[in-house]
Amino acid sequence: MSEDTQRNFRSVYYEKVGFRGVEEKKSLEILLKDDKWDIEKLCTFCQRFPLPSMYRILVWKVLLGILPPHQETHPEVMVYRREQYNDVYHALEVIRLINESTPKTDVFFYMYQLETGKLSRSQKYTMDAEDELFLAIAGTMEEMVDDDVDCYWLIKSFVHHLDTRFRDSQQQLQKGFEHYLNIEDGRLVSHLKACSALEKLPYDLWFRKCFAGCLPPSTLQRIWDKLVSGSCKILLFVAVEILLTFKMKVMALNNTESINEFLQKIPEDNTDPIVNKAIDLWHKHCGIPAHSL
Repeated sequence: MSEDTQRNFRSVYYEKVGFRGVEEKKSLEILLKDDKWDIEKLCTFCQRFPLPSMYRILVWKVLLGILPPHQETHPEVMVYRREQYNDVYHALEVIRLINESTPKTDVFFYMYQLETGKLSRSQKYTMDAEDELFLAIAGTMEEMVDDDVDCYWLIKSFVHHLDTRFRDSQQQLQKGFEHYLNIEDGRLVSHLKACSALEKLPYDLWFRKCFAGCLPPSTLQRIWDKLVSGSCKILLFVAVEILLTFKMKVMALNNTESINEFLQKIPEDNTDPIVNKAIDLWHKHCGIPAHSL
């Protein structure tokens, strides 16, 4: 039996007995052994499989450009990243904008504003859409990442990634959501239209803020694996699956306000199955990326 045949046989066996990620973890570790990581293969892996939690932060840092593909340079580069973080943090302390009791999300926000030239100490400062996006992502990322330096760099790099890669995607995602939801359950779409709710669903929360604040971080990180690696379509399938999962609840609601209120904060105990089904739905309609070592 060839090595590839043995691998495929083991993968099927592991999945049947509940060890779905065993072979995937081995495949990722093979990729990470290279002196220079193959970004394309790492992206393909993330598109096809969930990242093991022990490697997630490291892989995200490389895919988001915080660290270079050459792993031998990682320690040195992170020294520079940490020094930059400390310099900006210290500057905010000097001007007495932050102290030890300042919430971390606020600290990250002020640091980002200082680095982007938007920092204002005016009490009349009004948040714009970009500020709200940063705070939403920061609030969720803070619960995913323990190290403050890693957390800050991941927040601002992820926000930049969303802005440069997916800035104009929300309208397309909304159209795709309606299209695939209609394929999966046309009756549900008809109900939303009858309630005048279809055009007013929480699309900004879903597609701009990437479900930050809507889904728990422990579940959401598997969706963000796909975003970090270059695909935003997964977001529309998560939205579709939320509607399918809570179809009976949504069908029982008859106005836009009540439907939105429910969808903006769904019960957390159902979120893992929703993400599993959403990923399956995504692969069903869009295919599964080829993965090779």
